[in-house]
Amino acid sequence: MAAAVVLLAVAALLAGRALAPPQVWAALTGGGDPMERHIVLNLRIPRVLVALGAGACLGVAGLVLQSALRNPLAGPEVTGVTPGAVLGAVSATGLGLAGWQSPSSVVIAACLGGFAGAGLLWLLAGRDRSDPAEVAVYGVLVSAVLAGLTAMVLLVAPGELGSVVQWLVGTTEGRVWTHWHLLWPWALAWGAVAWVMTGPLTLLRCGDEQARAAGLATGPARAAALVCAVALTAAAVASVGALGFVGLMVPHLAVAVFGADLRVTLPGAALLGAAVVCGADAVAQLTSPLLAAAFGSGRLTLPVGAVTTCAGAVLLLFVVRRAAGRIH
Repeated sequence: MAAAVVLLAVAALLAGRALAPPQVWAALTGGGDPMERHIVLNLRIPRVLVALGAGACLGVAGLVLQSALRNPLAGPEVTGVTPGAVLGAVSATGLGLAGWQSPSSVVIAACLGGFAGAGLLWLLAGRDRSDPAEVAVYGVLVSAVLAGLTAMVLLVAPGELGSVVQWLVGTTEGRVWTHWHLLWPWALAWGAVAWVMTGPLTLLRCGDEQARAAGLATGPARAAALVCAVALTAAAVASVGALGFVGLMVPHLAVAVFGADLRVTLPGAALLGAAVVCGADAVAQLTSPLLAAAFGSGRLTLPVGAVTTCAGAVLLLFVVRRAAGRIH
């Protein structure tokens, strides 16, 4: 899996319209003209690194959520975490409190919005928190409400917020070293927290009764897990926006590939998430020229979020149909 991540990172680094692979290699080895070196060293490399970091954050956040809530349908996208983080970032930008020039402020605003979205779902679910279907329904409702509020904010201040539409779809365009320097310490710290919590998360996956019998305080452990998941999601949203289905489907793939031992599966989910987002970035860059030629638009760029959403929707339909077949 680590080798696959490296190969996909190289593919994303070589993809793009401005430079051919030989020019990219020349810039990496110190050759090429100043413009080529600037594109490769200051635009393409941080873009790839941010895609890897954001994907790892979403993969780990999704696995933590599904383990803590014992819900295979839980994910940042459908539990109010991602829509809340987007709303927080967009609202802070509209109020002039944050912006792309101050990414740290965006992370704080995204964290607050993510906690608000998760808290709203927790309050609405009430006694039905142990029912995966009920939580999924409430999550869809909460996400829809938060998305509607985000649209209202965009309508109120379209001039100021026109550039943040990329938060709604998810893109790696324009990522620079500033985004990477802000993302990696946050992702590393909260990823370490998630790995330390693999023991309590494993007990929570077994059920509250078994966890309490083993001596675990389920309430504080679940709250700590949710804080960790929201923090990781907020970092990803503040860096690349809302990438659909990554946090929902990557944990299922990680469990299928690495097994049920979270000490192994959680790092595996980070690798899978990084591979998925970086691969989607490469696909988006390679597909954009074809779409631009087909629609006669030289500036048409396919966002990464559109690729992950389409691929995730297809995979989710496959999983649902397979599960339904097993039940029948």
